[in-house]
Order: sequence, then C-alpha cells, then structure tokens
Amino acid sequence: MTEAASRKAVVATARRMNAIGLNRGTSGNVSARSARGFLVTRSGFPYDAMTPADVVEMTLEGDRRGRHEPSTEWRLHAAVYASRPDAGAVVHAHSEAAMALACLRRDVPPFHYMVAVAGGRTIRCAPYATYGTAALADAALAALEGRRACLLANHGQIALADSADAALRLAIEVESLCATYLRALSVGEPSILTDGEMDEVLAKFETYGERRSPRPRR
Repeated sequence: MTEAASRKAVVATARRMNAIGLNRGTSGNVSARSARGFLVTRSGFPYDAMTPADVVEMTLEGDRRGRHEPSTEWRLHAAVYASRPDAGAVVHAHSEAAMALACLRRDVPPFHYMVAVAGGRTIRCAPYATYGTAALADAALAALEGRRACLLANHGQIALADSADAALRLAIEVESLCATYLRALSVGEPSILTDGEMDEVLAKFETYGERRSPRPRR
C-alpha cells in the first residue's frame, strides 16, 4: 500500500471508529506502518475534520515529520511496530465495555470460544501506567505477547492486525466480548472453557476465513 493510501486508511478507520460508537471524541488513535516508521492520527484533532494530510509520520525512534503533533500515544504505537513484525496497523479505542473491564483490571477469560480471536486463551489486561508514557508501552507489549489485542488498565483497549480495517474489526470483536462478559458477570460467574478446548479452537482459527491475521508467536 502506498503512503497516500495508508493515510486515507488511517483517517477512514478513525472516522468509522467513532461513527459506530466504538470510540468518542478525540480519544483513541489509529496508526499504520510506513516505509520510514508509521503514520498516526494527529493529537486532539476531531476525526470528522481530519484529512490525510493531518496524519503524522513518525520514525520508530520518535522523530516526527511535519508540523502537526502526533497522538500522545505515539510511544505505544512505535513500541508495537518495533517489536511485532505482524503488525501493519494499530487501533486504540476507549470503548465502553473494554473500559469497564479495564477499570476492574480483569482479564477476559475463555468464557466464550471467540476470545481466541485475539490470538490466545485469554485477553489480558495490562497493568496501569500513565497515558502517553514508555511505561504504558512496555505494559501493553507484555500483555500483547502471543496476542493481537489487550486491555489497558483504567484506560481502554488496543488491537493490531495487518491492516487498519482488520485492526478495527478485531477491536469491535473485543468490545463485543467485553460487553458479553460483563453481562454474564451481572448474573454470576460464567463457565470457563478448558485449555484443551481453547487450544482446539485456536488450531481451527489458523485456517478460518481470510480475515484472520497470522497467529502471533507465543
């Protein structure tokens, strides 16, 4: 994909993220890998007014090209691209159910087989760290080990995939799982699938549909 196409994809994904209610206001952010590093949404700028020219290009070392300020979470995106060759795009959203579980600092256990969509038997919740810091980036990377998505304590969620569209689809699925888990918890403790049962699902996901990104290394 050309840089121009990637810029358009970042803007389109950010706008759709808000349009479908996964995110609100100028919170959350979207990025895509580029030849020189990555392209990320502009800091504190309304997505409806954002154009491809507003998207900020960054190196993995944190150097910025252009006059606009990048998202305050650029360190998080840079860390993902530096350590995860399978990441072509990243979506970070402050979605309601994910935020609720993140504020409880709870992992999403295998209460439903679709938890495997994130790449493992659980969706982990990373420990709390102040937004925009290297500490948050480190915490997220640890929670993402062997995974394509995680929660960020008292914050939100992050999802990665080979494209911005695929990362958004994953973030939507994570939000749906978080909402269903919260609903189940309101009645009682849901039954949890065993490691063996989840391993069987993960194996089936290896060849399920074109929308699946390559499974991350454990």
